[in-house]
Amino acid sequence: MRVSNRSKITVAALKTKKRKGQRITMLTAYDFPMASFIDSAGVDIVLVSDAVGTVGNGRPEAVSVTVDEMIYHTRAVRNGVTSSMVVTTLPFGSYTDVDNGVATALRVMKEGGADGVHVEGTRSEAALVRAMVDAGIPVMGHIGIIKQKIVRSGYFQLPGRNAEAAKQIIDDAVALVQSGVFSLVLECLPIRLGQIITQAVDIPTIGIGSGIYCDGQALVTQDMLGLYKQLSPRFLKVYADMSAAIINALEQYRQEVETGVYPTADYSYTMDDRELDELLGKLGASNG
Repeated sequence: MRVSNRSKITVAALKTKKRKGQRITMLTAYDFPMASFIDSAGVDIVLVSDAVGTVGNGRPEAVSVTVDEMIYHTRAVRNGVTSSMVVTTLPFGSYTDVDNGVATALRVMKEGGADGVHVEGTRSEAALVRAMVDAGIPVMGHIGIIKQKIVRSGYFQLPGRNAEAAKQIIDDAVALVQSGVFSLVLECLPIRLGQIITQAVDIPTIGIGSGIYCDGQALVTQDMLGLYKQLSPRFLKVYADMSAAIINALEQYRQEVETGVYPTADYSYTMDDRELDELLGKLGASNG
């Protein structure tokens, strides 16, 4: 059901939803049409994620996405949104120190029009987050699976599977909350760990593969619409196979053009008969 006439989603609105036990929704977008669809559907947050590198541009990874690319896609998303909150991921390598991170976040806010920024990190990024918040930038934290650890180790490993690792993730969550993040994305954490963190913090948690107890849920839109099938994580629910519908429509178009079914007169423009006669007369005179 399409949602209309809703209020703008803000940091305060998200905290109110947690307090009232109302679930929060977040989906990704990288362009105007998808952003406008998500906004019309009443989703709370549109995340301009650096997954644009893979699902949007076909790269094998997302770490090569630049700040300028994120700003470009944020502007496109901003144009399609009226009520949803627009949050943009700071790409890998764009917040290597406090000054660099604050400058990057300010660019995303001012040039892209984002309502906030999304930062992957651990307690090591606590000072950076605090500096951003002190600069007036709403920051969404992200713990669990993060690109820094993947790049550093060279492989993907599910986080928080033992007591020591889980305690470190809880410490990361507490440090980021104390630094002022307005929400936390929990990616691929064990369900009980997601519950512990959600109950321990007073800000919304948004899970992606972290169980039913998070305050909200997120998915990559292209994944849940069946538009990107290269990955199929356990937590992904596919709500529609849009790729099949799109390919069928494109094939029908090609076939109709090749066989002369399209276009017909119904899809063409006409000229007044008198104007056409006058034109033909002028052409005949010029040829004579």
